[in-house]
Amino acid sequence: MKHQKTYFKNFLPVILLLLAATGCNRTNVKDLVYCVQVDPLEKIFKEQMYFVENTDTAAVAKGETASFQWDFHSKVPVTNLKIEAGDLTNGESRIPVGLKAFVGYVLAPSNCHNCGSTNLPTKKIYDPVSRLFPDPLLEIETVDVPALSNQPLWVGYNIPRDAQAGVYSGKITISGEINGKSFSLKKQIAAKVYDVTVPEQTLWVTNWYFPEYLSKMNRDQAVEPFSERYWELLKILANSMRDHGQNVYIIRSRPEFQLADDGLPELIVAKKEGSQYTFDFTNFDKTVEILIREGGLKRIEGCHFGSKMNGWDSDIGIAVPGAGLLPLSNDTARNYLSQFVPALYDHLRAKGWDKMYIQHIADEPSKVQSYIDAVKFIRTLAPDMKVIEATVQGAKVVGCVQVFVPLITYYEKEVEFYKAQQAAGNEVWYYISCEDRQGNYVNRFYERELIQTRLLHWFSYRYNLTGYLHWGFNCWENVSGTPDLYVDNQLNLPAGDVCIVYPDYNKVYSSIRLEAERDGIADYELLKLLEAKYPDKALELSRSVVRNYNSYDYNISSFRQKRIQMLEWLSK
Repeated sequence: MKHQKTYFKNFLPVILLLLAATGCNRTNVKDLVYCVQVDPLEKIFKEQMYFVENTDTAAVAKGETASFQWDFHSKVPVTNLKIEAGDLTNGESRIPVGLKAFVGYVLAPSNCHNCGSTNLPTKKIYDPVSRLFPDPLLEIETVDVPALSNQPLWVGYNIPRDAQAGVYSGKITISGEINGKSFSLKKQIAAKVYDVTVPEQTLWVTNWYFPEYLSKMNRDQAVEPFSERYWELLKILANSMRDHGQNVYIIRSRPEFQLADDGLPELIVAKKEGSQYTFDFTNFDKTVEILIREGGLKRIEGCHFGSKMNGWDSDIGIAVPGAGLLPLSNDTARNYLSQFVPALYDHLRAKGWDKMYIQHIADEPSKVQSYIDAVKFIRTLAPDMKVIEATVQGAKVVGCVQVFVPLITYYEKEVEFYKAQQAAGNEVWYYISCEDRQGNYVNRFYERELIQTRLLHWFSYRYNLTGYLHWGFNCWENVSGTPDLYVDNQLNLPAGDVCIVYPDYNKVYSSIRLEAERDGIADYELLKLLEAKYPDKALELSRSVVRNYNSYDYNISSFRQKRIQMLEWLSK
């Protein structure tokens, strides 16, 4: 049942003057503050002047997260705003709150970067002057709210896989102080848990993480590589990735805190005496073991053996310890690979990791013959090597790659080729980045509507893409600030491309985008479940949401109704 009202704000200066004079003593708190429930797929901007209140019952399967959002607004300053969330209850069944947070804001530079200047949202409801975008989910106790400023509140409940089906209800309390006087507001919430369980995740998901920025979780104090503190912070980062559906991890080659040009693959220490190498896998092993235990790792992405030597359209160079990038024709490069690759695969087999290991060669190869030569040579050293690559060439590198990861735009151009690759037993994933800015392709940029991020994996299902890759989970190199206000200073990429989580001391904060992406992963698995039961319904439903590569149904109310329909079909 829909319960919606539209709320408008009154910003008249006369009222402000009166309120400043009377304060809370002679004015009812209800006349000073309001708190409106808003669909969690709606972004709440600081400057927004109206809201559609939505108190619908959340519809979820077992194993999903039921999320709720409110906009708090006051005509006078509020201090110590706090949110308390009780259990969701259904008779004797209880579900405790999982996430309780204030939605913070990120300041993005003017025009949201040169690369993404055409990447504007469908609804232009942000202030082009302030450039503030709601995103971080700040798990902090209290905040102060200036007069006439929106403060979104967020609560999430993780529905156990063995939960009893039914309607659960709960109560939220929002409290604070005005002129030293306390106030509190009560809000009711409800979630309908369907008798459907999200299947075990089959979608492969990787967001590349950057351990060199762990100092951002350490008050910007340097973190000694592979120290006790390093591993402690890596665990925190891994927990966040695991909790949001990540199951594939790239073991990055040379974090910046290692020797500047060593090019060491997989955190493996190479020592050379004469022409002979020895390899120490200690840090590689510990990283993988932590990511299995703390991050839910199911597959390992071996980091790239090399990269382009001189710009976009150049030959592939091999990263050789102590020598930098060398052409494949170089004897030193071949000698290194001839020893390292067999040693790596021997070690993987000894650890029992060889079946979960997929190998990058060089990212986004454009000089095709150079790439083919590199793959062929390396495969002579490891005949069972399975190559994964973010590709822009598709058919031109056929036979070299077993896990193709094209951009949406490149997938669209060669869709029949990729279907043929799947029929031949190869995998096809996809990735998103700045190239997709030129159309209305789904993405996760700040400027896009949040439902676009939710639909990333409706897209995966619609086109039978079995994996997803993004390069920037926590690339905080140009991200500064604190929970009071984060600043994305990256000027060469679209806003929001560099990270989807935010650092604090001993913490990593999720974001409304990451929550939406995780929920989209659950949607993918539910669509697969629906396909097994009613294949025609699954196809029809996915096509009604993802019409084609750059046309989608972004109406939130319509999306919610289609989700409910899917849950009802599955629960029959």
